[in-house]
Amino acid sequence: MKKPTSTLLAGSAVALAAFACNGMAHAQSDPELQQQVRELREQLLQVRKELDAMKAQQAAAPVPSGPSAWQTPAAAPGASAPLTASAASAATPAPASAGTGLNFFGYAELSYMRPRNEIAATTATAGRGVLGFGYRFNETTRMAAELEVENAVASASDQGEVAFEQLYAEHDFSPSLSAKAGLFLLPVGLLNESHEPTRYFGVFRNQVETAIVPTTWRELGVGVQGTTAAGLRWNAGLTTSFDLAKWDPTSSEGHESPLGSIHQEGQLAHASSLGGYGALNYNGIPGLNVGGSVFHGGVGQHQPGSAASDASVTLAEAHARWQPGRWDLSALIAQGQFRGVADLNTSFAGQPTPVPDRFGGWYTQAAYRLWQQGEQSLWPFARYERLNTARSYSGLPEGLAPATQPDTRTVTVGASYYLHPQVVLKADYQRFLNDSNLDRVNLGLGFDF
Repeated sequence: MKKPTSTLLAGSAVALAAFACNGMAHAQSDPELQQQVRELREQLLQVRKELDAMKAQQAAAPVPSGPSAWQTPAAAPGASAPLTASAASAATPAPASAGTGLNFFGYAELSYMRPRNEIAATTATAGRGVLGFGYRFNETTRMAAELEVENAVASASDQGEVAFEQLYAEHDFSPSLSAKAGLFLLPVGLLNESHEPTRYFGVFRNQVETAIVPTTWRELGVGVQGTTAAGLRWNAGLTTSFDLAKWDPTSSEGHESPLGSIHQEGQLAHASSLGGYGALNYNGIPGLNVGGSVFHGGVGQHQPGSAASDASVTLAEAHARWQPGRWDLSALIAQGQFRGVADLNTSFAGQPTPVPDRFGGWYTQAAYRLWQQGEQSLWPFARYERLNTARSYSGLPEGLAPATQPDTRTVTVGASYYLHPQVVLKADYQRFLNDSNLDRVNLGLGFDF
């Protein structure tokens, strides 16, 4: 077994010291030997400096930015071995500076989208740039933050946005039990905690984990997480929820993503109605992850005069990912339901976007490592998705409810070329089976650090 570098350096230091001491006995009568002893002493001092620097780096280990350091999810695409959770959630952070607990990490994704039948709608954008930083106060307590800029520029007249994606403190009670408090990502689905562009196939995130599960979904609250020797990982917490007062029946935003249109993201969030979540994952077999989660919370926020002050929402999902050999196979299903929105929809009669009773979808995906040389690899993939953001409505008289639309069905085929496990070039073609006018070609670049 290969010895750690620190062990080899320590052994070298001992050998040099022994040799130097042995030579001192004869050094007074031999000028050449005196010079050799002086050189050995300088080498010994250099080895000691390197040992001290390595010990300081190990004492200031990197701070995870997503799931806690004790998690071990399946390996990310392009990786040759299972990654730690800090790597799976925000790329591998650079080592902390010697003598401190501070480190930096981040990711970026840039894209080009060209519709097949509407060339004038072609766009290119720096979709996301994220800079994260963490600080380890001691061996058990740490903090992490991620600051995100969307679409390159943020101002009152631009479509960009600047936001904290995460901002929390975490503490380990034991090697298998920890807790966090602040603004953090919920452990829902396959992408919400591990959403960097090197962690998924396709230029854009899949539609189910965008429109149904509003990735990137974060809330203010407290959470507890733990593991067992059998390979189980569990999460539970109490957080803020959504705000139905933000629903705009005249806009298409609610149809594009029911929960995404009413999320609060930690910005002066109404918190009279809270939410709770629970998640369970099994990672006991290398390369396998099977799990699911449930979130339930109030969305009416007890607002005076609201027709849905006691309304609530429930979202449940189940997922699986298996990485046997060169294959990377995954699937996910998510279902959501609003309750107590009938009276609110009555007031929306005649508007194009009332609140749906039910929404949901699923996808399945397969990728294959066709070629690999050193750190470079090529992964062709294919994905099929089926989802519906509004399966039914309540509270609307017949003739005033919008027509229920058929499920959106999309096939995406493409490839990811990894220059390095943390740098990827992407290309794909998306075929929208319900409306070929939406078909498009996508190109992308992503990296994390």
